Amino acid sequence: MNSKNPSIACTVSSCKFHSSSEDYCALQKIQVGTHESDPTMIECTDCQSFEKK
Repeated sequence: MNSKNPSIACTVSSCKFHSSSEDYCALQKIQVGTHESDPTMIECTDCQSFEKK
């Protein structure tokens, strides 16, 4: 994907939705979630829109 959403910065270049030209997401919106019952740190959150290239 070559498009970018300047509102969503992303450095995960292995994601299908990573802008190929800059460190941004190409989606219009993302879903952020958690795998913890009581998240307390950044490591407890996940981009649930991620898809491997």
